[in-house]
Amino acid sequence: MEISLTIPDEIAPDLKNGGARTLSRRALELLALDGYKSGELTEHQVKVMLGLEDRFEVDAFLKEHGAYYDYTTQDLENSRAALDELLKRNKP
Repeated sequence: MEISLTIPDEIAPDLKNGGARTLSRRALELLALDGYKSGELTEHQVKVMLGLEDRFEVDAFLKEHGAYYDYTTQDLENSRAALDELLKRNKP
């Protein structure tokens, strides 16, 4: 889908903020970030939307913009329990 935005010429340079990215790329990244932070988009959807190569690029992009994976206490407990079970299986 293509979306068109109208931004006053005198404001566009401020939005670009002197960066190397085009304003359309910056808008796309902001849309992806907002979608991820709101829960509307998954990491995979962000990857596809921005044309990133792998989940490491997605993770780097999200970290760079302060959008961290929502890892709950329950997720941590589940990971710990899975690790405990794996270690028990591999015990001599």
